Amino acid sequence: MASPTAGPVERAVRDDIEQLGDLAGVEPSLSELAYTLAREIDSDVEEGRQLHQLSRELRQTLAQLLEGRATDDDDDDLGDMGAPV
Repeated sequence: MASPTAGPVERAVRDDIEQLGDLAGVEPSLSELAYTLAREIDSDVEEGRQLHQLSRELRQTLAQLLEGRATDDDDDDLGDMGAPV
């Protein structure tokens, strides 16, 4: 759950990552990196410093976090319904 002092980007990132459920492997580390980047984005929005660079890094971190969660089409339980028995 996001801290009441968290900014809008950090709250959104925390909510999104929470929906992933249990984290395994490097996912906890990646999620902490994402929280830190989101916090920096929230603080930099007001100062207008490195928003573009931080945003790109956050997108890459979240993509890497989700990469291991992608479902494989071959694992689709209903994908072979049209195949003859």
